[in-house]
Amino acid sequence: MHEQKEQLSQARHSCAHLLAAAVKQLWPGAKNAIGPAIEDGFYQDFDMGEVKISESDFEQIEKKMREILKTWGQFEVKEVSLEQAQKDFADNPYKLELIQDFGKEGKTITENNPGNFLDLCKGGHSDDPQKELQHFKLLKIAGAYWRGDEKRQMLTRIYGTCFPAQKELDNYLVMLEEAKKRDHRKLGKELDLFTFSDLIGKGLPLWTHRGATIRRELENFVVAEELRRGYLHVITPELAKVDLYRKSGHFPYYKNTMYPPMQIDEEELILRPMTCPHHFMLYQDKKRSYRELPMRIAELARLFRYEKSGELTGMMRVRSFCLADAHIICMPEQVKGELTDVLDLVEYMCSVFGLVKGKDFSYRLSLGDRENTEKYYKNDAAWDEGEETLRAILQERGAPFAEAQNEAAFYGPKIDIQMRNVLGKEDTAFTVQYDFCMPERFDLRYIDKDGTEKQPIVIHRSSIGAIERTFAFLIEHYAGAFPLWLAPVQVQFVPVSEKHREAVKTQAVDFHANGIRVVVDETDETVGNKIRKSVSQKIPYIVVFGDKEAAGEDWVIRIRGQEKQEVIQKEAFIARVLHDIATKRIF
Repeated sequence: MHEQKEQLSQARHSCAHLLAAAVKQLWPGAKNAIGPAIEDGFYQDFDMGEVKISESDFEQIEKKMREILKTWGQFEVKEVSLEQAQKDFADNPYKLELIQDFGKEGKTITENNPGNFLDLCKGGHSDDPQKELQHFKLLKIAGAYWRGDEKRQMLTRIYGTCFPAQKELDNYLVMLEEAKKRDHRKLGKELDLFTFSDLIGKGLPLWTHRGATIRRELENFVVAEELRRGYLHVITPELAKVDLYRKSGHFPYYKNTMYPPMQIDEEELILRPMTCPHHFMLYQDKKRSYRELPMRIAELARLFRYEKSGELTGMMRVRSFCLADAHIICMPEQVKGELTDVLDLVEYMCSVFGLVKGKDFSYRLSLGDRENTEKYYKNDAAWDEGEETLRAILQERGAPFAEAQNEAAFYGPKIDIQMRNVLGKEDTAFTVQYDFCMPERFDLRYIDKDGTEKQPIVIHRSSIGAIERTFAFLIEHYAGAFPLWLAPVQVQFVPVSEKHREAVKTQAVDFHANGIRVVVDETDETVGNKIRKSVSQKIPYIVVFGDKEAAGEDWVIRIRGQEKQEVIQKEAFIARVLHDIATKRIF
């Protein structure tokens, strides 16, 4: 399996060279920068000068790639001197910069050539390009700053993919089309859920009343369930003194993703990027006894992190977000039970959303590097104990998990909840972290049974992660067709004509009184258009209201996803809707 993955990665990297060769033949003034293989394909960055290319150019680029491929053989890779490399790429400032950096770092400089295209590359190519690079496709164009630096040149990035067989490529393209339909940015606009404003700022989402309804339901769900499980929900400020984050250690580790400090009177304040130090201050407000532990401090916390503009992605990655956060302060002997309860909560939350463990989400045990004292807090014994505790819990519950080196937080190992998106790609949705560092930094203490002061362990956890990211994930998971309890509009009334509007409004009162989100379509469109509009908005229940309904006869309702309509009496329909909401039924 590893050998096949390596072979595919080499083929995709080779395809990036093939793309560069084709673009440079078609537009001789183009300068190619870098072109790595990535998880699902490859990309190549170009400085196109004054030339503007688009996806409409892909057909001729692919044609040229196929022509060039016929002339290629095995990649010849050779080491060259700094001077020779500079001579070979004298007309390409991007390659020259890389060559200069390699020279400063004392790295070997290598060039490769499959027959008629010289490029700067360390290797890792297809052994048989003509056989292994046949099944490729260019996918999209995007902008990308040179070396990810927003102050540098904006380049044109062309993405593509390559597979060993045409059938695999075709299947992947079908999956991409389905993903486009489910893209939360597209559906968010179509369903009027959220928007962004350049005047407000990048990465700062505006929730419409429809989107805010979903958010409110998610937040209510989290708070109610966590209160039921013994969490203490609190509210803490969105600002804090920088000293707080210097004390916690976050400032040196995360200052590049924090907003700049503000000098206010005598204090230096900062928008908070995380909540844990605030919760520690609540804990330290008074002396604590072992009888108070475990103390589960939770908050729907508004946080702020500086994400580079090129990394902002709809609601998936934003600069202002709300985290369903909590910190469990407990005695060492309580850690295992608390961690087990946390994973029970995570799995319960996921089950309510219809997410299946092993299919839609899995666990990753993220470990630290004992040697890297710059990145990780130095305490080898505590690291060993924390990692073994987390590993044992995952093993005991038979949870599907993988281990990842050097992915831990600086203050301890963690379990990452990995969600699989519509492309099959894994993203870290949220984490459960074992923390032995912060109790030391903040001198957290409790009075034990024997009257002595002892240091607790802290568990950082989230039940559903950042509301914004979970919201985006659920939009794509449901393709915008939210379960009834989350749907912004749960029942849509469609009056047949103007004379039925008042009767419909009277009926809607009973739904409102039961807390059901109902809308009456009072537009002057035809009934057919009203129904089509309601269907496109993915409304769960649609009631067409005419003479029979006004006369008190049973109602005919359209149910999302069902071709057959159902006839039902009004009171029975209200009871059905309330039952679907209460049970959070998915349909």
